[in-house]
Amino acid sequence: MSSASRSPPSSVAARVDDCVFAIQKRTTVVPQIGVVLGSGLGAFVEVIEHLTKIPYRDLPHMPSSTVPGHAGNFCFGRVAGVDVVCMQGRVHAYEGHTIDKVVHGVRTMVRLGVHSVLLTNAAGGLEPSWSPGDLMVVTDHLNLTGVSPLVGPNDEEIGPRFPDMTAVYDKELRMMLHEVADQAGIALRAGVYAAMLGPSYETPAEVRMLRILGAQAVGMSTVHEAIALRHMGVRVGALSCIANLASGIAAQPLNHKEVQECCDAHSADLKALIVGWIARAAARGGPEVMPRGDAKCAR
Repeated sequence: MSSASRSPPSSVAARVDDCVFAIQKRTTVVPQIGVVLGSGLGAFVEVIEHLTKIPYRDLPHMPSSTVPGHAGNFCFGRVAGVDVVCMQGRVHAYEGHTIDKVVHGVRTMVRLGVHSVLLTNAAGGLEPSWSPGDLMVVTDHLNLTGVSPLVGPNDEEIGPRFPDMTAVYDKELRMMLHEVADQAGIALRAGVYAAMLGPSYETPAEVRMLRILGAQAVGMSTVHEAIALRHMGVRVGALSCIANLASGIAAQPLNHKEVQECCDAHSADLKALIVGWIARAAARGGPEVMPRGDAKCAR
């Protein structure tokens, strides 16, 4: 049977390891830290030293993004003296990808060796007093997409059947972002990120609902990756760029172009935050004990 007609591996671990093997043939970097660069944030790779780019399209089981502002590359190199891997763009469930494809990239980063990951995104602001360009550390999330990357048979080689989600966004990693911001004079907010499936922006009624539920920002990404990463036992941090105020709060219609333009306008602050965070997260290291679930507590 030819490789083109061969069925893909049935387990999550096998599919991810196929991708890892293909990457390791093209770079010798063993990353400690991973960063996912969301809409309009891909320019961060300009600060990576000894940069090696590997397009998603060249890797097995790895889908490519169809969304403007998501270049679709794994980027390897050094930042602040730390070996890193950045995903220059991500894929989304609204593009038609199955949820295992959506999180394939972050799972690959973990199997490559990262112990901490920073997820970034462009989001809509739900607080009327906030402004486009505000930066927000994610403290928790609401998964309102109707899907989880853990649905289906569990691969014990990847993680436990029932992973704990009490503290998805690591407290120490969040504090590191605040420390970097304080030293650089960058204003930094904190709040809950609500994920909707998209691709349409939310209605004013949905925005009112999200505010009642306690969210400060809304977007169409991040939570699936965060769940998959915690399933694998790594530390997770997340940073949102408030690219616009959500529907019913903003005075004008929403569009993707303004999202990209807003992130571009605040790229210097974002780069400074991410570089400083990488140095601190690498020095802190990974979890001492990989969190495990307890099947007896299934509900």
